[in-house]
Amino acid sequence: MTKEICEVTKVNEEAVQRVQQQMPELSKVAQFLKALADETRLKIAYALTIEKRLCVCDVAAIIGSSTATASHHLRYLKEHALAKSTREGKLMYYSLADDHVYQIVTIAYEHSRE
Repeated sequence: MTKEICEVTKVNEEAVQRVQQQMPELSKVAQFLKALADETRLKIAYALTIEKRLCVCDVAAIIGSSTATASHHLRYLKEHALAKSTREGKLMYYSLADDHVYQIVTIAYEHSRE
């Protein structure tokens, strides 16, 4: 069995410097991905790729939870800029925040099937 590490230490200083100079702040990206790392929230996001908008009750039925649990996850997605909400009378509807979220969720699913 081969170890998947370098057998000697030889740092390519030029490559390291180029990468370090171009490395952006990624904490918001990490939070974005963390929000999707939860299987329940990912199911909700995927459901919203199928149906453009769903009320909290619909989401609760889809994920098999209480409306309080569904609401908690939807609020988390909204707080992390993955979803948006609109109230219509006594119902609260959620949808994906934008097409980027739609693309990330569908591409991640397609990649997992490869």
